[in-house]
Amino acid sequence: MSERTNTVKSIVKAFDILELLDKRRELGITEISEELKMDKSTVHRIISTLKEKNYVVQNISNNKYSNSFKLFEMGNNAIERLGLRRLAQPYLEQVARITNETVNIAVMYDRDIIYIDKIESPATIKVDLSIGKKLPAYCTGLGKAMLAFMPEEKVIKIMEGVEFVKHTDKTVSDIKELFRQLIKIREKGYSLDDEEYVEGLKCIAAPVFNFYGEVIAAISIAVPKYRYDEGEKNIGYGSLIKATAANLSKEFGYSHN
Repeated sequence: MSERTNTVKSIVKAFDILELLDKRRELGITEISEELKMDKSTVHRIISTLKEKNYVVQNISNNKYSNSFKLFEMGNNAIERLGLRRLAQPYLEQVARITNETVNIAVMYDRDIIYIDKIESPATIKVDLSIGKKLPAYCTGLGKAMLAFMPEEKVIKIMEGVEFVKHTDKTVSDIKELFRQLIKIREKGYSLDDEEYVEGLKCIAAPVFNFYGEVIAAISIAVPKYRYDEGEKNIGYGSLIKATAANLSKEFGYSHN
């Protein structure tokens, strides 16, 4: 006899479809059926339900489906309830004024980070890492800033089964190298993504803590490589982002003794 669970298969299938559309952007019924090894009639019923509830939209020019903004709005509401964006906004604005570079705040989402707010650099050359964008935690300044200050067993669980994809020549290649980097990040209090996800882009990030000393987010300065040395010399990105994250952490009741 198979073990009973509380899992509702149709709901699991619906989320599988939403997650697939998140990755592939836009697909037709047949494409979803083939990708998920799911009967076309089942896909059609689920898609019809998701469309009726406004979780997916249909492109009338090709009849394919994509996710709507409804899930983004729900996630956005959850973030607002945490108060992260509201409390972080003046700190992001301050760093943006000082550096004239793009400033971001992100939270951990499963094995990835997800950008929840940002202030764009006024400079002509910048990198498009938009709000809602998900990136791997292991090769981003924001992700490593959070991982470095989590309990080791939690990091191991998060990274279990992760494939270390080489996005650039400098991307960390395995868990051992990642842990070596995390030790150094803890010592400094901030991380440096040295062109590990995007060539030509450096990212300096520091963690934000809550009242219980748990990492809840990270903030960063994203700087094109050719502008980094001058800014580091004149401003001191590491010290600035570390101090800003510490001040923001105080807003959540964190007190480091």
